[in-house]
Amino acid sequence: MGLTNLNSTHLSTAKITAAQDAIAALETALAEITINLSAEDRKRYGSINEQNKLFVNKVSDYNSSQPNLSSPEVDWDEFNKDHSSRNNMETMISRLESIITRLNNAKTLHDYDNYQSALVDYSYTTYKAGTASPGFEDKYKDLKQFFLKNATTTAPPEAKK
Repeated sequence: MGLTNLNSTHLSTAKITAAQDAIAALETALAEITINLSAEDRKRYGSINEQNKLFVNKVSDYNSSQPNLSSPEVDWDEFNKDHSSRNNMETMISRLESIITRLNNAKTLHDYDNYQSALVDYSYTTYKAGTASPGFEDKYKDLKQFFLKNATTTAPPEAKK
Protein backbone atom coordinates (compact mmCIF):
# COMPACT_ATOMS: atom_id res chain seq x y z
CA MET A 1 0.00 0.00 0.00
CA GLY A 2 1.29 3.47 -0.88
CA LEU A 3 2.04 6.24 1.51
CA THR A 4 -1.03 8.06 2.75
CA ASN A 5 -1.73 10.83 5.20
CA LEU A 6 1.54 12.58 4.49
CA ASN A 7 0.14 15.66 6.21
CA SER A 8 -2.37 14.97 8.96
CA THR A 9 -1.88 18.32 10.65
CA HIS A 10 -4.88 20.60 10.23
CA LEU A 11 -5.53 24.14 11.40
CA SER A 12 -8.45 24.67 13.75
CA THR A 13 -11.29 26.93 12.66
CA ALA A 14 -10.01 29.54 15.12
CA LYS A 15 -6.50 29.45 13.61
CA ILE A 16 -7.87 29.69 10.06
CA THR A 17 -9.93 32.70 11.10
CA ALA A 18 -6.91 34.25 12.84
CA ALA A 19 -4.75 33.75 9.72
CA GLN A 20 -7.44 35.21 7.44
CA ASP A 21 -7.83 38.18 9.80
CA ALA A 22 -4.06 38.69 9.82
CA ILE A 23 -3.98 38.67 6.00
CA ALA A 24 -6.86 41.17 5.90
CA ALA A 25 -5.02 43.38 8.42
CA LEU A 26 -1.87 43.19 6.29
CA GLU A 27 -3.81 44.11 3.16
CA THR A 28 -5.33 47.08 5.01
CA ALA A 29 -1.98 48.18 6.45
CA LEU A 30 -0.32 48.09 3.02
CA ALA A 31 -3.25 49.46 0.96
CA GLU A 32 -1.86 52.99 0.71
CA ILE A 33 1.42 51.84 -0.85
CA THR A 34 0.33 48.95 -3.04
CA ILE A 35 0.11 49.95 -6.67
CA ASN A 36 -1.16 48.04 -9.68
CA LEU A 37 1.21 48.64 -12.57
CA SER A 38 0.07 47.90 -16.08
CA ALA A 39 2.17 45.53 -18.15
CA GLU A 40 3.44 48.57 -20.05
CA ASP A 41 4.38 50.38 -16.82
CA ARG A 42 6.12 47.31 -15.45
CA LYS A 43 8.11 47.05 -18.69
CA ARG A 44 8.90 50.80 -18.62
CA TYR A 45 10.11 50.87 -15.01
CA GLY A 46 11.48 47.35 -14.92
CA SER A 47 13.13 46.11 -11.79
CA ILE A 48 16.47 46.93 -10.32
CA ASN A 49 18.97 44.11 -10.78
CA GLU A 50 21.53 43.02 -8.20
CA GLN A 51 24.35 45.08 -9.69
CA ASN A 52 22.21 48.21 -9.64
CA LYS A 53 21.11 47.51 -6.05
CA LEU A 54 24.79 47.46 -5.07
CA PHE A 55 25.28 50.76 -6.90
CA VAL A 56 22.30 52.38 -5.11
CA ASN A 57 23.51 51.05 -1.76
CA LYS A 58 26.99 52.45 -2.38
CA VAL A 59 25.56 55.89 -3.27
CA SER A 60 23.46 55.73 -0.09
CA ASP A 61 26.55 54.84 1.94
CA TYR A 62 28.45 57.80 0.49
CA ASN A 63 25.54 60.13 1.24
CA SER A 64 25.39 58.91 4.84
CA SER A 65 29.12 58.97 5.51
CA GLN A 66 30.26 61.89 3.32
CA PRO A 67 27.24 64.06 2.48
CA ASN A 68 29.55 66.80 1.12
CA LEU A 69 30.25 64.49 -1.87
CA SER A 70 26.53 64.12 -2.71
CA SER A 71 24.82 65.91 -5.57
CA PRO A 72 22.75 68.92 -4.51
CA GLU A 73 20.25 68.11 -7.31
CA VAL A 74 19.07 64.95 -5.50
CA ASP A 75 16.33 65.22 -2.88
CA TRP A 76 18.24 63.18 -0.31
CA ASP A 77 15.38 63.07 2.19
CA GLU A 78 13.18 61.44 -0.46
CA PHE A 79 16.08 59.22 -1.61
CA ASN A 80 16.56 57.96 1.95
CA LYS A 81 12.81 57.38 2.42
CA ASP A 82 12.68 55.44 -0.87
CA HIS A 83 15.75 53.43 0.12
CA SER A 84 14.32 52.59 3.54
CA SER A 85 10.92 51.68 2.06
CA ARG A 86 12.40 49.37 -0.56
CA ASN A 87 14.53 47.63 2.08
CA ASN A 88 11.50 47.16 4.33
CA MET A 89 9.42 45.87 1.42
CA GLU A 90 12.16 43.47 0.33
CA THR A 91 12.26 42.01 3.85
CA MET A 92 8.46 41.66 3.96
CA ILE A 93 8.37 40.08 0.49
CA SER A 94 11.05 37.57 1.49
CA ARG A 95 9.10 36.59 4.62
CA LEU A 96 5.82 36.34 2.70
CA GLU A 97 7.44 34.23 -0.04
CA SER A 98 8.73 31.87 2.64
CA ILE A 99 5.22 31.55 4.08
CA ILE A 100 3.79 30.97 0.58
CA THR A 101 6.37 28.24 -0.12
CA ARG A 102 5.54 26.48 3.15
CA LEU A 103 1.77 26.80 2.53
CA ASN A 104 2.21 25.38 -0.99
CA ASN A 105 4.22 22.47 0.43
CA ALA A 106 1.52 21.69 3.01
CA LYS A 107 -1.21 22.01 0.36
CA THR A 108 0.72 19.66 -1.94
CA LEU A 109 0.76 16.97 0.74
CA HIS A 110 -2.98 17.44 1.43
CA ASP A 111 -3.65 17.23 -2.34
CA TYR A 112 -1.63 14.01 -2.54
CA ASP A 113 -3.51 12.52 0.42
CA ASN A 114 -6.87 13.47 -1.11
CA TYR A 115 -5.96 11.97 -4.48
CA GLN A 116 -4.71 8.69 -2.96
CA SER A 117 -7.90 8.38 -0.89
CA ALA A 118 -10.01 9.17 -3.96
CA LEU A 119 -8.22 6.38 -5.85
CA VAL A 120 -8.98 3.95 -3.01
CA ASP A 121 -12.63 5.00 -3.11
CA TYR A 122 -12.70 4.57 -6.89
CA SER A 123 -11.28 1.06 -6.59
CA TYR A 124 -13.92 0.24 -3.96
CA THR A 125 -16.63 1.71 -6.19
CA THR A 126 -15.37 -0.37 -9.13
CA TYR A 127 -15.52 -3.50 -6.99
CA LYS A 128 -19.00 -2.72 -5.63
CA ALA A 129 -20.32 -1.83 -9.11
CA GLY A 130 -19.19 -5.32 -10.20
CA THR A 131 -21.31 -6.86 -7.45
CA ALA A 132 -24.41 -4.95 -8.58
CA SER A 133 -24.66 -3.11 -5.24
CA PRO A 134 -27.28 -0.36 -5.51
CA GLY A 135 -25.94 3.06 -6.53
CA PHE A 136 -22.38 1.99 -7.23
CA GLU A 137 -22.81 1.46 -10.98
CA ASP A 138 -23.95 5.07 -11.46
CA LYS A 139 -21.12 6.34 -9.26
CA TYR A 140 -18.64 4.20 -11.23
CA LYS A 141 -19.89 5.56 -14.55
CA ASP A 142 -19.66 9.11 -13.23
CA LEU A 143 -16.09 8.66 -11.92
CA LYS A 144 -14.84 6.60 -14.88
CA GLN A 145 -14.80 9.73 -17.06
CA PHE A 146 -11.66 10.84 -15.23
CA PHE A 147 -9.76 7.75 -16.43
CA LEU A 148 -10.20 7.68 -20.19
CA LYS A 149 -8.09 5.00 -21.84
CA ASN A 150 -6.27 7.38 -24.21
CA ALA A 151 -5.62 9.96 -21.50
CA THR A 152 -2.02 10.69 -20.59
CA THR A 153 -2.66 10.05 -16.88
CA THR A 154 -2.36 6.57 -15.48
CA ALA A 155 -5.73 5.09 -14.65
CA PRO A 156 -6.09 3.01 -11.52
CA PRO A 157 -6.43 -0.73 -12.16
CA GLU A 158 -10.04 -1.81 -12.45
CA ALA A 159 -11.33 -4.79 -10.53
CA LYS A 160 -12.52 -7.75 -12.59
CA LYS A 161 -16.27 -7.84 -12.91
